[in-house]
Amino acid sequence: MPADTHSAARRAAFQGLIDYAGLFPPAQLDIAAALQEYEEARAGPYAWMLGRFIVPASRLEDLRRIAGDRVPPLSVILDAGGDARTWLSNTQALLARLAELRAAGVRVEALEIALPPLRTKRESYDATIGQFAASLRQSPLADVPAFVELPRDERWENELSGAVYALARHRLGAKVRCGGVVAQAFPEPREIAAFLAATAEERVPFKATAGLHHPVRHFNEASGFTMHGFLNVLAAAAFARAGRSRDELERVLDDEEAADFGIDGEALRWNGDVVDAGRLHELREGGFIAYGSCSFTEPVEDLRHLELL
Repeated sequence: MPADTHSAARRAAFQGLIDYAGLFPPAQLDIAAALQEYEEARAGPYAWMLGRFIVPASRLEDLRRIAGDRVPPLSVILDAGGDARTWLSNTQALLARLAELRAAGVRVEALEIALPPLRTKRESYDATIGQFAASLRQSPLADVPAFVELPRDERWENELSGAVYALARHRLGAKVRCGGVVAQAFPEPREIAAFLAATAEERVPFKATAGLHHPVRHFNEASGFTMHGFLNVLAAAAFARAGRSRDELERVLDDEEAADFGIDGEALRWNGDVVDAGRLHELREGGFIAYGSCSFTEPVEDLRHLELL
């Protein structure tokens, strides 16, 4: 924590919060342009808010070729595909290659992976999570934090609790998708509330991704979608850790009034509730690790506009 008490809560809330995902939609920049944006952000006054550069494992070779000795710290997506028959072997091959690159000096600081859909009604995600955990433990990347995403299909809510319990047993993190390029990709607040409650109960750290370009939930006229806010998720995650009910978490996630959110030198505030800097720091260390955004400037400028920076 910084010595300056006036910035303690802001630093606790926003330090390294935004992992840069410029390679992904809707920005979908080429590697050179994304690297340039990332480097500009690292040189800017809000570099302390910037986390890792997100890249698919399948594009790492291109990234190394273009970046040379300027490869940034990475969160690598193990893009093993959605076919359950080949997913594990693909994952193991990606881990092996990634271990070689890390040994050569590539800064792999986090891993992200999506599980394939379950094939039968009898299956749960327990076995797949165990297979991934075993593959990771047997690789030289065993010390790298890994965040696992469940397919958001008709079984997502029923399987969530058991899957998060399995992640806790294997000391893996979770990942939640908050949006995308179609309306169906945006989960309801109750779904995110369920995810936050489950990860809080099992003390599983998590990352979020997609749809969180702006601090507060709002209707986006350009896309026609109602988009979640990262401040909503941050506050709700803190309240989940404090044991609040899912209904309370849902109210926080559903709030579209920017005036209900505030942050000063001591605490994050929502509608009269307070999360002090110490609890924010604990949340960010072991709970809400980061979220992926294809823009760094948009969330920063929005926070400035709301006078929260």
